[in-house]
This record gives sequence, structure tokens and C-alpha cells, in this order.
Amino acid sequence: MWDPTQYLAFADHRSRPFFDLVARVSAEDPRRVVDLGCGPGNLTATLAERWPNAVLEASDSSPEMVAAARKRKIDAVMLDVREWQPSADTDVVVSNAVLQWVPGHDELLARWVKQLPQGAWLAFQVPGNFDAHSHVRTRELAASDAWRDRLGPVVLREDDAVLDPVGYATLLSEAGCEVDAWETTYLQRLTGEDPVLEWITGTALRPVRDALSDDDWQRFRAELAPKLRSDYPQRADSTTWFPFRRVFVVARTP
Repeated sequence: MWDPTQYLAFADHRSRPFFDLVARVSAEDPRRVVDLGCGPGNLTATLAERWPNAVLEASDSSPEMVAAARKRKIDAVMLDVREWQPSADTDVVVSNAVLQWVPGHDELLARWVKQLPQGAWLAFQVPGNFDAHSHVRTRELAASDAWRDRLGPVVLREDDAVLDPVGYATLLSEAGCEVDAWETTYLQRLTGEDPVLEWITGTALRPVRDALSDDDWQRFRAELAPKLRSDYPQRADSTTWFPFRRVFVVARTP
């Protein structure tokens, strides 16, 4: 279950990659703009501001996120991104930090390119930090004797969950697209107690939370917290540096 409030706790940090991504989309007057994985809708609203003449289509697989988006007057629908089909007037597709949850999304991207109209823009970004301490420590704890049986078949993303920029560029250029692919490591300046734990609670730890009772969830967090404090020590000014690598792709269909 996604928690919109927890997700928005770091709204400024989470929104910067979105704006960096969309800034590279040069569509002038698109007919339809699609936000796949719209989340709570705070960023979707900026797409409507940029392209006011376009039909705005928004969807998310989380009922909690869809409800939050609708409260912002975004006409979002609940939809698994794997089930989405482009319409003939879809000129811009944006997917922000979604495809890392979809195994085999390279095949999905190739299919979209074939279905999108000529000259359509496909822009997405995914986390590229699955080998970071935050994720490695989580997987180690989840696989430990104390938690393996309690968590059962929970799947935590490994470092092969996404491609690197060259991988995506190769995939989409071979499909005939013009491609702009890059990566950025943001050095997030976090505040508060156990800020890295709170950050990943809104995203990477979601499958763990869904698998555990309330009491077990609090115990898991309590065991993970000191590991993250050691890997991401608090500085003298009470802030914490959190490097976060992201992979960006903007492609235009042939």
C-alpha cells in the first residue's frame, strides 16, 4: 500500500528529477499528455500548466495515490502501467519513478514506441541506486534468519531492476527513436531523525511494510535504523547527505 503523506514528506527532493526530465521534452502543442504513475498528482498538475490545451490523462496502480490525485482535481484512474495502451493522439508520455517496479519493462517500452504516433515524446526516469547502502542493508536484513520467513515471498528490487543510460539508449534507438539518455547523482541534504530510513519508507520499503504486521514493521524499522545511521552519518549541523543516482531517458518516436 502506498502512503501519499509519507511519499510527500520529501516532496521537494522527489520533484526535482521530474522537472529535470520534463525540461528536455520539447513538445510545443501536444494533443494528449499522459502521466503514467501519477502518484498524488502534485507533479501531474504542472503538466496541465505547461500544456493547457492538451487532454491530460493520469493513472496509477495505487488506489491511495489515485484518491490523493483526485483531491487535487486530477482526473486520475487506477491502472497497472503494463495494461496502458496509447491512443492515436498521445503526443507526450511521462513516467516518473515507476518502471523500476515493472520487471521486463524494456519490452513494454519497445511496444509503446510501436504504438505511439509519429513524433511522440516518451520521457521517463528511474532510480539507479539499487546497489546503494540503503537498499543493500534492506535486502540483507530481509534475507536474515530473523526476517526471511516472516516476509515470505517479498521481492525487493536488485541492481538489475533498471538499465543504465546506454542500455535504454540502445534499446530505443534500435526501435528507431531519437534518444537523449543520461544519469545524475543528486546529493540530497536530509534533515530529521533517521532521515534515510524515512526516505526509503515512502518507496523502497513499501513491499516490506505490506508484508508485516504493525508490530513486526516497527521491529524491522528499529533493526534497520542503526545500520543506516552508520552508513549515512549525521553531520555536525544535524543534516545527512544522501547520494541518489537516477537514470533519465527522453525519446522521440520515428
